[in-house]
Amino acid sequence: MTTLTFEVADRDPVQVTISQLLNAGYAGRDQGKVQAHIDELAELGVPAPSTTPTLYPVSPYLARQASEVDVQHARTSGEAEWALVITDDDVLLTVACDHTDRDLEVHGVAWSKNAGPDVLGNQAWRLADVADHLDDVRLRGWVGEGDDRRLIQDGTLGDLLTPDYWLEVLRDRGLHRPGTVLLSGTVQMIEGVDQFAERWEVELSDEVTGRVISQAYDVRAMAQPIG
Repeated sequence: MTTLTFEVADRDPVQVTISQLLNAGYAGRDQGKVQAHIDELAELGVPAPSTTPTLYPVSPYLARQASEVDVQHARTSGEAEWALVITDDDVLLTVACDHTDRDLEVHGVAWSKNAGPDVLGNQAWRLADVADHLDDVRLRGWVGEGDDRRLIQDGTLGDLLTPDYWLEVLRDRGLHRPGTVLLSGTVQMIEGVDQFAERWEVELSDEVTGRVISQAYDVRAMAQPIG
């Protein structure tokens, strides 16, 4: 099993052995906009879900805190998200990037989620410490670096279904237990920015406290297969 370590203010580092990894999808708070997005994806060949929001189980070993992500081809990209991490005695909130195979996505979203890692931040906040202003926490993503670094996603947690919503889903399904990690689904990408980049960076910014959690990784092509 994968064990991740999170730095949390005012306490010792928290180690969590990941037993369950879940990716939410189509999880915008405005479900009218979600349906418009589904219609756009359908034109690209991505099958529509039978219900929204969705929740996809992902192999737990794909939860990583990484500076590099290996990919099989050039059509993969990240998604800026928040993640809940359930520990023995608390619920933590961190930033995450769901790295997805876009070619495989047209054959099945669940398959595409299992074809790349969920990269989580090395730091985390206690969910209770930000609960009173969660909607104002900013979620952003960038692609590239240096002069080529471009903002590709910019929203707030108020754009997405709440952590409390997903915690209730976990309770209903018997999954609210230590070792469960849930990613939130993502916010809209900015038009005209190439998502198929060699570097992704994501960030949660709490403008009330001034605290920031960020994580960045390089996208590295694997060797060409033989056969």
